[in-house]
Amino acid sequence: MRGTRARVGPAAMPAWGGGERRAHSEDSFARRLKRLEDVGQIRQLNLAYRRLLDARDLDGYGQLFAADGEWLGGTGYGKGPAGITAMLTERLAGNPAAPRPTSWHLLTESDIDTHGDRATGTVTWALIQRGDRDTPVLRLLGHYDDVYVREHGRWRYQRRIAHTDIPYRELTVPAGWSRGVRG
Repeated sequence: MRGTRARVGPAAMPAWGGGERRAHSEDSFARRLKRLEDVGQIRQLNLAYRRLLDARDLDGYGQLFAADGEWLGGTGYGKGPAGITAMLTERLAGNPAAPRPTSWHLLTESDIDTHGDRATGTVTWALIQRGDRDTPVLRLLGHYDDVYVREHGRWRYQRRIAHTDIPYRELTVPAGWSRGVRG
């Protein structure tokens, strides 16, 4: 007579507890996976921001912001994609196309904290420009305080505050703009 194999793993657990434990584990896994996907998409948003800014594709750049998104920094303030594009178009010098661009932004890995369809983050940035005799010159160093929002299934900037840390430049941030997720 043939023996039967013992069942092991979640299927062998009694009905009074195993199903709940497995459901909790799957739910936890799904939440962790969703968080990793969200963080990855926000990191891609930050990379697109840098790429579009350095290419001076300011229309594409503006589209990275939510419909009511806001940008505040040393170059001014803009609200909404069109307002942000207009403000930067007025204030930023052109950046010649390769092989002779004059400005590059370098970004660090973002510190991202997700909360459903909203997230916050801080990104350190550096502005490198072409100097005399074609040498790279570090012009500015700062950080962005970001609030992200998922809009129509895609992550966008709800608010980006660009602080210049070296050389230090005072930036007046409206009192109601605490760093973090708005309610």
